[in-house]
Parts: sequence; C-alpha cells; structure tokens
Amino acid sequence: MIPPLLAQPSCVNEAGSWCKTIHDLTGVEWLAAYAELLIAKPLNIVFILLVAFLLRYFVHRTINGLTRGNGKTPKLLQPLKERRGDTLTAELLSERRKQRARTIGSVLKSIASFLIFGIASMYVLKVFDVELGPVLASAGVLGVAVAFGAQNLVRDFLSGMFMMVEDQYGVGDVVDLGEATGTVEAVGLRVTTLRDLNGTVWYVRNGEILRVGNSSQGFAVAVVDFPISHNSDVEKAIEVAGEVAAEATSREPLSQDVLEPPEMLGVDQITSDTITLRLTTKVRPGKQWAVQRRLRAEIKRAYDDSDIQPPYPNGRPVTPTSPGQA
Repeated sequence: MIPPLLAQPSCVNEAGSWCKTIHDLTGVEWLAAYAELLIAKPLNIVFILLVAFLLRYFVHRTINGLTRGNGKTPKLLQPLKERRGDTLTAELLSERRKQRARTIGSVLKSIASFLIFGIASMYVLKVFDVELGPVLASAGVLGVAVAFGAQNLVRDFLSGMFMMVEDQYGVGDVVDLGEATGTVEAVGLRVTTLRDLNGTVWYVRNGEILRVGNSSQGFAVAVVDFPISHNSDVEKAIEVAGEVAAEATSREPLSQDVLEPPEMLGVDQITSDTITLRLTTKVRPGKQWAVQRRLRAEIKRAYDDSDIQPPYPNGRPVTPTSPGQA
C-alpha cells in the first residue's frame, strides 16, 4: 500500500490548478498536494500586502502634495478663505498655513493607513477561509461600544479637525472661548491651550467650544471712551480729542499699529454725573489695547492743558454751594 503522502493527489487532474501546475513542474507528489497551502496562499498574501503598501504610498504622496505648498498656499487650503488679510506678515501667514496643512495631512495619512491595512487584513483572513461575517459583526458591536464610550473623544477630534480646516483661530491669537479668554498657546485635535491675562493656563476641549470670539483676525477696533463733566465745553472736548488722536496716530509708535485715521463719534452716553465721549480707530489685530491706553494718556494730557474738567475733580464729586452757606 502506498503511503498517503507519496500517493498521487487527485488534484493533479484539475486543469489550471496549482496542484497540477506544481506537479507538472516538479513531479513531487507531496509538494503538489500542499501547493495551495505552501505556495498559492502565501503568494496571495504577498500580493495583497504589496498592493496595500503601494496604495498607501500613493495615497500618502497625494496627501503630501495637497498639504505642502512649497512657498505657496497648500492646495488643501486654497478653497478656504484666509481671514487674516494683510494685517499679518507674509512669513507668519505662510508658517501658519504650513502648520495647519501639516496637522491635517498627518491626520489624513493616519486615517488612510488604518483603512487600507484594515481592508488588507480582511482579505488576508479571507485567503485562510476565515468567515468574515462573524468577525465583522463582532467588530461592529465592539466599534459601537467603543464609540459610545468615547463619544466625547470623537466629538473633540472632529471639532478640532473643523477648527483646523476653517482656521477659526491659531497660535498667538487672542480669543474668547466662553469659559476662558486669553492668548492661544497650542491648538490640538482634542484640546486647545490658552493663557489668560493672569497667567493661568486653560485647557479647553474642542468639543465643548460652542462659540469663538477671535480678536486677532483681519483687524481690530480700538474704542476709547473718556468722560467729562457737565460743566465742560462738549464741542471743545470733541475737537481737542479728535486733533490729539489724529496727531498721536500719525507718529510712532502708534503709526505702525493704526490702519485708518481715528473717527470721533462724539457723545456716546450721558448720565447724571458724566458725559462720555467716544473715539474709535481701526488697528492691527491684538494691538487695540495698547492703542487705547496710549490714546487715553494723550487725551488726558490735552484735556488738562485745555482746562476740560473730568466728572470728579480731585477724586470726589463737586457739591454746589447754596447761597445761604458761607
């Protein structure tokens, strides 16, 4: 009786099979019998992995081409409106675009790699005749459980992606995120870090940000309010403030930060104690507070020289003296 491994396998009669091909080439019975396991399946796996790596290479190369501007705006960001205008130097604007593009590109490449190798793994399992139905069902249940438990993390991640793409804010911007206001120190896909005026560092989850007030995009407006007493000459006070503001913003250091000549709006508010005048001017983003402080000092000095009185001279209200009091 011929041993099983030495007997001619029945598959050698199947035209076009690996068994017949190997048997015709080598004449080795046992190699022909296990040709499917030793040759066909490994070749299929190698082919699947090769296609996966090539596909990953071309996808990553495409993403790199979209996110690397080579001195120009990255193609991924070209359809989006750049809201910094001409108030930011070209160097800083280019660096900010590159930073956004690199971050988005890194995330896209990670997602692409996960999907490509995930699909390749399923094809490899199929080569070993593994039923994918139960595997996919189990993975689906596990995915739902993980997604339900990590829904806040997913929301933070997606919110961070949209913030990056839309350029809602960037490092160095002064923003109001509702619960925290300050200068942005880092922008991540899950958390935004900012530091307030007191030096406190705030970590704000991107998914919890419902609104963003950005004081550093495009331009800012310096609003200067200055109160005067009811006894002061309002017209003279308006004229003096306008002249002083125009002169102060035409010379350094304010001339570097002011984009348009100051606009004197006139009387903004009247109370029982004060008359409040208002002046505004368009300035570079983030410079409104410095301009406001400088203009207040200049106008205060001019008012003192012009004898325009504040509401409370010497720090206390003036009490009129009745005729019967000496």
